[in-house]
Amino acid sequence: MKNIFITLIFVLIFSTGSFGQNLSPYLKIGETSETLQQASEKITQALQNNAFTILGTYNPSNKSTLKVIAFTRTDLKNTVVKVTDRGALAAVFKVGLVEKNGKVTMSYTNPEYLLRAYLGDSYNTHKSALQKVTADLKTTFAAIGQESSPFGGSVKAENLKKYHYKVMMPYFTDPVTLNEFTSFEEGVKTIEANLKAKKGETVLVYKLIYEKENVAVFGIGMQNKAKGESHFLPIIGENNIAAMPYEIILQGKKATMLPGKYRLAVSWPELSMGTFMKIVSTPGYIEDTLEAVCK
Repeated sequence: MKNIFITLIFVLIFSTGSFGQNLSPYLKIGETSETLQQASEKITQALQNNAFTILGTYNPSNKSTLKVIAFTRTDLKNTVVKVTDRGALAAVFKVGLVEKNGKVTMSYTNPEYLLRAYLGDSYNTHKSALQKVTADLKTTFAAIGQESSPFGGSVKAENLKKYHYKVMMPYFTDPVTLNEFTSFEEGVKTIEANLKAKKGETVLVYKLIYEKENVAVFGIGMQNKAKGESHFLPIIGENNIAAMPYEIILQGKKATMLPGKYRLAVSWPELSMGTFMKIVSTPGYIEDTLEAVCK
């Protein structure tokens, strides 16, 4: 009887999905000898064939050897927006392409990692719908490369909903307020106009607007050579390029962003404190840049 009881406990523990499992922020699709453009076209086609929508692309740091493809799907974006605490930030996944030594490495944001981090306790509420998206992505990319392999550090699955880098560092639930407008419509108009003018040396990579819910997400590249992506990406690691671009989320009248000390840390969880200190000014620069976009 004792052995049966122990066996039952074992089964219960290990049948709870990702309980106790370590998750990495990125999954490698594979490598190819094709050009970056050819790899990009192949991935774009595969995504579109599986009902995913391409929202935008860009070259982080203005490097021709780096490319990001931002995408979503109707079931994903309609599910995550139900989470009122900035759940729409989880509506966009990204593919990262890095060309080096004649090879292009292809990777993408690990859906389960991102969704657990950004949706918190609400992840379990919508788990079945979200797992369908995750499974479909895996099938989509399996046709292009080998079986997905995780990289970029790791965090225990159950810890992602309350992730923070170190003691006294911010959580997902500590957003930075960038501006408060008189209306949602004014907020969208202001942000779009500033991005069109490339205010703060920014570039609009994508936008996702929920008219009914009064929610909008803007993916923004930061092109200042001294303080933007060209400065911090080579230091913290360009392999994690699918983390970019950075986001502004407008909900109702209020525009916010995730604090840099959270957003960069959750996207580069294997960063040492020594490396983090080399970009100590970056979170402040990002905040200043995105705040300017909202003024």
